[in-house]
Amino acid sequence: MTTALYFPIVCCGAVSDSRAAGYDKRWLIVDEHGAWVHQSHCEKLADIQLDLRLGYLVMRAPGMLRLDIPLDVIEDDDSVRRHAQVGEQRVDVVDEGDVAAAWVSNFLERPCRLVKVHPDAGRVLWPEL
Repeated sequence: MTTALYFPIVCCGAVSDSRAAGYDKRWLIVDEHGAWVHQSHCEKLADIQLDLRLGYLVMRAPGMLRLDIPLDVIEDDDSVRRHAQVGEQRVDVVDEGDVAAAWVSNFLERPCRLVKVHPDAGRVLWPEL
């Protein structure tokens, strides 16, 4: 029997916990222009390990303190809404804030932000890489 793998943050570490199914591809990392950063741009993404724990997405990476991101926050503040470019698609996203941005930027050694696909964004068409 094959274990299903889920990727809460696209192109980062996989999670085999079945509770992660509802969070598969909910987050992505974007550059300073809002373009999706994937492993062909940055191989270090694969070194970010993920877990679900007590209502949080737990992020770990070599040399970094762990970062906990709340799983189910209602995005009702338009000041944190942005757009991300995923292939040819413009996606409505919510920025996870400056602490998460500093964490991913420090680890990936480039300016980045962690964003979550907005619940009303519709289906994201992830390009084949």
